Amino acid sequence: MTDKPEARPTVQLSPEQLRYEIRVGDEPAGFTQFVDDGARRIFFHTEIDERFAGRGLASTLIRAALADTTTHGKRIVPLCPFVAGFVEKHDDFADFVDPVTPEAERTVREALR
Repeated sequence: MTDKPEARPTVQLSPEQLRYEIRVGDEPAGFTQFVDDGARRIFFHTEIDERFAGRGLASTLIRAALADTTTHGKRIVPLCPFVAGFVEKHDDFADFVDPVTPEAERTVREALR
């Protein structure tokens, strides 16, 4: 009996839910949520399901989300600790990152009401 190869992760924008989702095969594995504020996309929360921990899916998810964000001409505001850690370690997106400000935090709080 041979092991079935693991499905490749895919990342997709879910605009109605204001998040990017990562799936492994047909299984949802996690997401990163954002709020748009003009030309800024404020990333405020990322989750990876425990069943998929330790596979590098958070990095795959965040890299794809940030690439899509910058492709569409938006700036990145890394309020989420996962996203902040990613942009600190990977300077690919350094020219597109704006600082987290009280205004950005307020924008997220208001959007979640």
